[in-house]
Amino acid sequence: MAKLILLYTSLCLLVLFNECLATKTSGQQQQFNRCQLDRLDALEPNNRIKAEAGVIESWDPNDRQFQCVGVAVVRRIIEPNGLLLPQYDSAPQLIYIQSGYGILGAVLPGCPNAYQESQQHQQGQQPDQNQKIRNFRLGDIIALPAGVAYWLYNDGDSEVVALSLLDTNNQANQLDKNPRHFYLAGNPEDEFQLQGRSPRGQRRQQQQGQGRRERGQQQQGQGNNLFSGFRTEDLADAFNVDEETIRNLQGFQEDRKNIVKVKGRLQVVRPPRSREERERLERQEREQEREDEREQQRESRRGGREEREREERQQEREEEREQERERRESRRGGRGRDNGIEETLCTLRLRENIHDPSRADVYNPQAGRISTLNSHNLPVLRWLQLSAEFGRLQRDAIYVPHWNRNAHSVIYVVKGRAQVQVVDDFGQAVFDDELQQGQILTVPQNFAVVKRASSSEGFEWVAFKTNDNAQISPLAGQNSVLRAIPADVLANAFQLSQEDVSELKSNLDQQEITIVRPSRSSSQRKAIA
Repeated sequence: MAKLILLYTSLCLLVLFNECLATKTSGQQQQFNRCQLDRLDALEPNNRIKAEAGVIESWDPNDRQFQCVGVAVVRRIIEPNGLLLPQYDSAPQLIYIQSGYGILGAVLPGCPNAYQESQQHQQGQQPDQNQKIRNFRLGDIIALPAGVAYWLYNDGDSEVVALSLLDTNNQANQLDKNPRHFYLAGNPEDEFQLQGRSPRGQRRQQQQGQGRRERGQQQQGQGNNLFSGFRTEDLADAFNVDEETIRNLQGFQEDRKNIVKVKGRLQVVRPPRSREERERLERQEREQEREDEREQQRESRRGGREEREREERQQEREEEREQERERRESRRGGRGRDNGIEETLCTLRLRENIHDPSRADVYNPQAGRISTLNSHNLPVLRWLQLSAEFGRLQRDAIYVPHWNRNAHSVIYVVKGRAQVQVVDDFGQAVFDDELQQGQILTVPQNFAVVKRASSSEGFEWVAFKTNDNAQISPLAGQNSVLRAIPADVLANAFQLSQEDVSELKSNLDQQEITIVRPSRSSSQRKAIA
């Protein structure tokens, strides 16, 4: 009898183990199949929400390309004096500021409210206090961990364009792979709902309607923030306020959606922007426009190397003078960028400017520049397991063929156009087309890619990568993998003569690192051949 029971138990455990193994294998196979892409497309936003003080545009997160790399992308355009309502997300994200400037509030759990109003306040009111508020400007990358509440406010005179990438495949996201925004205020729309066809959005609306009927609530609108799902009387008791205040929190009567217009100007506790700083931001925007114009003029002249070098030296002198003025103002104000205190959770640096030409990692006056942002220069990225790259190519310049060794790459075109090719593991071109401003292209890990600027204004892009220290392996340039392979190996692998291999390696030695301007066109080379 005991043997029969033992045999029966063993069989049950064996069946259960096989089912678990089959489920795990099926999940891995499903994830693997998502990256079986025989074709890539340049993607544009396909969902648009018009709010009171801005516009929200999102890309379909169910597209196979986004499913492969495990990300979702949304672009927010915030009008002057517009406020993106407080929210948090189920996945870590990087926000790229494409234009404009403003302020960011990020609430890190357990950290003190270090910004406090003066005690000389209106009589009968408690002085306000809040966590640190950060300024942002054109070219900033803002890193936000999962579950951290944040808001954005445009305190400038022009639109803020903020592109957000959410890493839904990140370990910090323990829900499913659907992007989720948890709003704390207002009556926002689902930013990834495709014209009412989102099953999750429809299910949420049905659940909300059923819950309100059960509670007997007679509301003219419906709230989509966190407070709207709780009973009004419970929240009133929890906050010790009247129910009318709670109904405002629940947002049932709201129709301003995700971005709202602030009455007057936003009054928050923060170090004020001086008039000099505001003028400096506006001057930087004008200088960026002038730099673009000078770039086009230099391209039309095709030459003028001495003039370029003279302008670069002048720009460097201006930047040095600007930095010296900032240091003097910082000393007078008693606020330096470095305070000697080791960075902790509550003092995490969440942003870094990636546009600054002086911080370029690769620079070629005749071709362009590339700047990388990783956990070495922004430590919070080690926590998020994300990084970013900003590049600018002059017309006809080439970002040499390369592959991302340890990360997926999501390319967003900031300006201009480029001919881009992507090649998969079968040696097939899965993308061979022009990439234009506002479009997104995903490049899976280890797929090879090459970019060539094709417009007179050049080509600018920002790439988000799913590793905090993403690395590339170039096929051409000084760091080409071919340079590191013995000549005899190359000769036998490619059926080349030793003279051809020697010429190939010699040409690689004379090239720049990763961005080059061809010395002669392909047609000229064919004529020579």
